[in-house]
Amino acid sequence: MEEDSHFSGASAHVLIGEIMVRNRDLQKIKKDINDVEKRLKNIIDVLGRI
Repeated sequence: MEEDSHFSGASAHVLIGEIMVRNRDLQKIKKDINDVEKRLKNIIDVLGRI
């Protein structure tokens, strides 16, 4: 006996859209973290020269 699936092409499309949005959000967060790491490295380099 086969179980009914509530998963449809439309719901898959919605999920893919959500994943794409979240992926874009994560990429921005990753870039922001990288920018902060660069700034901190520059600060540490400057403080090391004092």
